[in-house]
Amino acid sequence: MADAKREIERKYESDESGLPDLTGVGAVATVLDKGLVDLDATYYDTADERLAAASLTLRRRTGGSDAGWHLKFPVAPGVRDEIRAPLSDTVPEEIAALVRSRTRDRALIPLVRLRSSRDVRHLVDADGALLAEASLDTVTAERLTGAGGAAQWTEIEIELADGGDPALLDQLDKRLRKAGVRPSKSPSKLARALEQTAPGQSGKRRRRKAGPTGPVTAGDHVLAYLRAQRDALVGLDPAVRRDIPDSVHRMRVATRRARSTLRTFGNILDRAVTDPVAAELKWLAGELGIDRDQEVLADRLSTALDALPPGLVTGPVHERLTAWAGRRHGGAHAHLTGVLDSRRYLILLDSLDTLLVDPPLRKAARKKPEKALGKAVRKDEKKLTGLVEHALELPPGEDRDVALHEARKKAKRTRYAAEAVTDALGGPARSLTKSMKSLTTLLGDHQDSVMARRTLREFAAVAHAAGESAFTYGLLYGREEARAAELEAELPERWRKITKG
Repeated sequence: MADAKREIERKYESDESGLPDLTGVGAVATVLDKGLVDLDATYYDTADERLAAASLTLRRRTGGSDAGWHLKFPVAPGVRDEIRAPLSDTVPEEIAALVRSRTRDRALIPLVRLRSSRDVRHLVDADGALLAEASLDTVTAERLTGAGGAAQWTEIEIELADGGDPALLDQLDKRLRKAGVRPSKSPSKLARALEQTAPGQSGKRRRRKAGPTGPVTAGDHVLAYLRAQRDALVGLDPAVRRDIPDSVHRMRVATRRARSTLRTFGNILDRAVTDPVAAELKWLAGELGIDRDQEVLADRLSTALDALPPGLVTGPVHERLTAWAGRRHGGAHAHLTGVLDSRRYLILLDSLDTLLVDPPLRKAARKKPEKALGKAVRKDEKKLTGLVEHALELPPGEDRDVALHEARKKAKRTRYAAEAVTDALGGPARSLTKSMKSLTTLLGDHQDSVMARRTLREFAAVAHAAGESAFTYGLLYGREEARAAELEAELPERWRKITKG
């Protein structure tokens, strides 16, 4: 079974002077010589180096205290989350699944072998507690594919102990710089190995190409926003599989943003081509919603129940709610993992890639963004106005609930459209995004109340059938009903401010 560890470290170039004395830096009272360790790591990637392009590293390592499979995700400069699995001959399935959104149907193959002779020092405080580990690594890199070559170098690595104070790394950095040691130009050993062992490099570092220019045309802006959502989908996939809090919500938002972009900007991207992709994005958002909607509802009901005085809680309400939430979440997460492993999902990711590589641009895509993009956003605003005004004309009840839900969905689409054009349109787009966020918050709270009341009726029916009191469920239902009425009463003034702003 894989486990996770947060790794915080810094790497430095090294010459023949070796590792400076770090005694007395910060809380470091003693530097303990832990001897030499021989490490042998084989790094895996697709033939076209998809993991490396995303700054991910996957290795099988022997030697040292943590032999096994290691998958590292970048979090911030010098910070990575490392997922570990026991040593085996082939890539463990739980590890392969975490990179599937990037590898798709490409095989993971041995790409680079790194053999390191590591001279280890433990930096401990006055009580002997480990603060950090410093090592001097002599590395030999060998590319295992194509006509690549080999390379050698020496580097210093400082890794913070679990739970250590990151400020210590800054203090150690000052001591190292004072001793003439400079930060490494490569973010990882693998990155340096790939540079120096690439065919024709002969140990030299490749020149990096200049980054792309910013968006200029209307099409550039739409594609940049769509690309950001594709990247978010792919990047959040491993977090959803690991059941990281809020990851499902963020992935669902990225899915909806991508779909809204394809639907709103039909004047930029040909919908005859993009509509099938938008339909698949709708499917994915629905699958993500199974888990997310249940999570939101469980939190809402738990919060409401905890707010009641103990005397108003009759029967095993807490127990029923806890069991329902746990059962629903476990089943929903298992289902969602299956979705992420499905051929349909991987084809969707490939389709998004194809759209970005060869976009079906229409004539308006070549125009300046102000007019072309503004027209599309105004069209969404007009449709939203009709939906809100229709909902406000209806009497309270189920029909109004449905109408408000439809208005909420259109408000979200308008918000995402405004977000997509913010770089192009500036202040007006930011203002619209802010007002749409306010509106969707209100309408979202209302829809959550609708769903909560539906669930509470189901709980009450089950309790009644079991001979239990349904009083508490009815009380919570009444409070949700009152909350919905408050929101409906607040909507006209909120909408007036939006339309007049």
